Amino acid sequence: MRMVDLILAKRNGREHSRAEIDFIINGVTHGTIKDYQLSAWLMAVCWRGMTIDETAFLTDAMSKSGEVLDLSEIGPLVGDKHSTGGVGDKTTLVFVPMMAAAGIPMAKLSGRGLGHTGGTIDKLEAIPGFNTDVGTKDFISQFKDIGMAIGGQTQELAPADGKIYAMRDVTGTVESIPLIAASVMSKKIAAGANLIILDVKCGKGAFMETLSDAELLAQTMVNVGRRLGKPVIAVVTDMDQPLGNAVGHTLEVIEAIETLKGKGPDDFRELCLSLGSLALVAAKKSPSEAEARKTLEEILASGKALDYFRKLIAAQGGNVEIIENYALMPTAKYEYDFVVPGTGVKYISHIDGRKIAEACKLMGAGRAQKGDSIDLAVGVVLSAKVGSKVNGGESIARVHANSKESFEHAKSKLTEAFTFSETPVAPQGIIRACVA
Repeated sequence: MRMVDLILAKRNGREHSRAEIDFIINGVTHGTIKDYQLSAWLMAVCWRGMTIDETAFLTDAMSKSGEVLDLSEIGPLVGDKHSTGGVGDKTTLVFVPMMAAAGIPMAKLSGRGLGHTGGTIDKLEAIPGFNTDVGTKDFISQFKDIGMAIGGQTQELAPADGKIYAMRDVTGTVESIPLIAASVMSKKIAAGANLIILDVKCGKGAFMETLSDAELLAQTMVNVGRRLGKPVIAVVTDMDQPLGNAVGHTLEVIEAIETLKGKGPDDFRELCLSLGSLALVAAKKSPSEAEARKTLEEILASGKALDYFRKLIAAQGGNVEIIENYALMPTAKYEYDFVVPGTGVKYISHIDGRKIAEACKLMGAGRAQKGDSIDLAVGVVLSAKVGSKVNGGESIARVHANSKESFEHAKSKLTEAFTFSETPVAPQGIIRACVA
């Protein structure tokens, strides 16, 4: 079997067999398939797509490219939550400790920034000392001790996905439904999850811009889960505008902590509670979503979820003092106001999340090439969202930058991100659809 033949086959629209998928993933894992061959195949997949069978084969092969954790000795239920990538999406930082506090152990494998979106691992590295490179033994040990662990791609768990994930980011092959589905599901399965909670983002700030594409991705992952015997909960959530107010690594960690303290933005809090309620019902820990929501609200109000986040930071070597002293994390040198153009009363009718992310990337928050360093301190904090009534000259965002020049670059993108209306605008709900 030759990789060039498989590239040609997929380019011509032919369906891969299980043996061919295994050959590709084995080659990626052991380095016998070169980067240029992998990038060509990824582009062919992006162009031609994959069937559900192919996607399930790819998921299974990637999950088995390294160790597959068996966490059954800890209990019958192990949860894992994943977002398909959004702007300002710091949900994991709240969801994992909240669910662990509610009695659902969470074994979470996360990724770095991909395309225009920020990665959970990058955000966590804004916490001084926080170790995201957790080996398999330490991951299991920590999971046993405190009921939760968050790790990045490792050599042990789904290593083929780690290599493909990094390559997709720099070859223009991010927005492929089969590749996204296989990447997400392989990490969940490798980490030993048997309750998979998926947050599929939809809108301008997501990889899936339309509701139909987002529902297709959600359904694909649910179907792959069924093929491989894993129960999956999938919801489609709004990402036309950024989630919450903060976009940028340190800034998002701060917003997550504020949410754990009961002070977070309404849309972000609503997403965490909605996802958590569905998970508690699926885990048979609550008879209804209403009861589950009440339980989670009490966990947040009591400070129990914040205590679990403190445990998570300590267990992974981070400085827990950041919970009370945000200045211990990387901080930008300058802050600038971004103001409403013109004069008079206006209403924000749209905020393009992708443009906000691009503004942050221009200040150094994202990667242009695989392995690039990023600036954890920079970002944007919105003070108004869709539906807000604003006045010309009023500040609607605070830009955290490390130079005046980088702010000026970001400002042009921010100007493109906001659309205004002279008449009131009703904001859209965060949950767009549930897929079973």
